[in-house]
Amino acid sequence: MAQIDLKGMGVALVTPFKADKSIDFDALGVLIEYLIGNECDYIVVLGTTAETPTLSKDERQQVKDYVRKRVAGRVPLIVGHGGNNTMELVNELKTGDFEGFSAILSVVPYYNKPSQEGIYQHYKAIAEASPLPVILYNVPGRTGVNMSADTTLRLAYEFENIIGVKEASGNITQMDDIIKNKPARFDVISGDDGVTFPLLTLGAVGVISVIGNAFP
Repeated sequence: MAQIDLKGMGVALVTPFKADKSIDFDALGVLIEYLIGNECDYIVVLGTTAETPTLSKDERQQVKDYVRKRVAGRVPLIVGHGGNNTMELVNELKTGDFEGFSAILSVVPYYNKPSQEGIYQHYKAIAEASPLPVILYNVPGRTGVNMSADTTLRLAYEFENIIGVKEASGNITQMDDIIKNKPARFDVISGDDGVTFPLLTLGAVGVISVIGNAFP
């Protein structure tokens, strides 16, 4: 399985809308060209910033199709694939079209508030089903549950196709623990623009940025 280079700035792509609430693909195309022209290292499609939980299934597919066609291999693409229904996610991994994407970004299950063992089992199922490398995404301020350093490291060591974590817990001590104890092939990425520089000094390799949509 090919390893995507997560170093540098990835941008979590927004989803532009028209006044009639339909997706503005012209604006999306302009944004993609702006990001590539300003040398962002990779683009993340259908993440939190894209308002993915409120997009319909058809809209999500349209965005995936448009972005990969527009980018046309010029920069790596990561696609968001997360939620709180483990089996639905697994089924989509087995049957979905992931051509043109280099990895999936999968958020900790939200609302259900799983235990640490529950989080582990969720990601175990995803890792075993995924045709692409998996990036964990810990953002307890949105999901309602924190994935501990121990759980992150357990997943990192047990599944070779789990290649990194987007860390947005805000807990510098936890992030430092992960960075100091992770396997060499596993990357830590800042998931919060505000803590990117402190994380880089600890050994993180980059950021998946929101403000990068405006300032790549």
